Amino acid sequence: MADLSPQKITARRGRVSAPRGEDASEGDDSKPTIVFLHGTRLTGASWTAQVEDLGDEFHCLTPDLPGHGSARDVTFTVGGAAERVADLIARDAHGGRAVVVGLSLGGYVAMAVAAGWPKRVTGLAISGTTAEPVGPRSMFYRGLAALFAVVPENVLDAVNTWFFSWRYPPRIAEPIVRDGFSFAGGAVAVRALVGERFKPRLAAYPGPSLLINGEFDLFFRPTERSFMTAAVNPRRLLIRRATHLTNLDQPEAFTAAIRRFARSAFAVALG
Repeated sequence: MADLSPQKITARRGRVSAPRGEDASEGDDSKPTIVFLHGTRLTGASWTAQVEDLGDEFHCLTPDLPGHGSARDVTFTVGGAAERVADLIARDAHGGRAVVVGLSLGGYVAMAVAAGWPKRVTGLAISGTTAEPVGPRSMFYRGLAALFAVVPENVLDAVNTWFFSWRYPPRIAEPIVRDGFSFAGGAVAVRALVGERFKPRLAAYPGPSLLINGEFDLFFRPTERSFMTAAVNPRRLLIRRATHLTNLDQPEAFTAAIRRFARSAFAVALG
C-alpha cells in the first residue's frame, strides 16, 4: 500500500477558490501539470490516490469546484467553474498549460475549459461524462438534484459516509469523508448542467482527448460513441470492474491510463 503521509501528497491546496496571486499548490511546480476535477458532492480529496501515485512525475492540482468543499460559498455555473479552472491553470500550472482530467461533473467542466481556453489545455481526459444532459436523459440529472435538495442533509451525509467507508480502503475513503460532502452545492451544479450541450465543446477542442468509462456505468456508456465521433483526436478506454467512480473503483488502472495519456500529450506539445 502506498504511503499517504502529508509529505507525499503534492497538491491538496490547489483549489479554485484560492485568492489570485496566492500560490495555491504544493510540490514541485516545475513538473508538467495535471489538473483533476472531481464529481458532484465530492471535493478534490477524491483524487488522493492519483496525486499520491503521479506526484513523482507530475505537478498535480485538485481544486474544489464552486459549490463544493472550500468553494461551497461560490454558486456553480458551468461557465463560471470553467473560468476559475482556466485561471488556476494560468496562475499555477507549469508553463500556464495542463492536462485536465475530469470525472462526472468535473468532466463537463473540463470540456468547457478545453473549448474556451484550448491553449491552456495540453490534453483532455474525461470519465463518466459521455452523455448530454438534455431531452429524456435530463430527467436523471433533475432527479439527482432533487434527491440532494429534498432528503435531509444529515441523512445524505450518513449514507455517503457509510458507503465510501464500506466500499473503499482507508487510503481512498478517509480523505473523502474527512473533507465532507456538498449536497446543496451539488444540487445546484447538477441542475446547471441540464439543457447544456457538451459535444460541441468537445468538438471545439483541437488537442488529444481520452474518453473513459467504467464497465458497469450503463448510463454513460451507451452514448459514448457519439462523443468519440465529435472529438477531434480521441482515444477510448473501458475500465473493467468499475462503475461510475472509475478512479476510486480501479485506482491503479485509472492512474496508469492518465500517466500514459499525460506523457503522450506533453511529448506532443513539446514537439
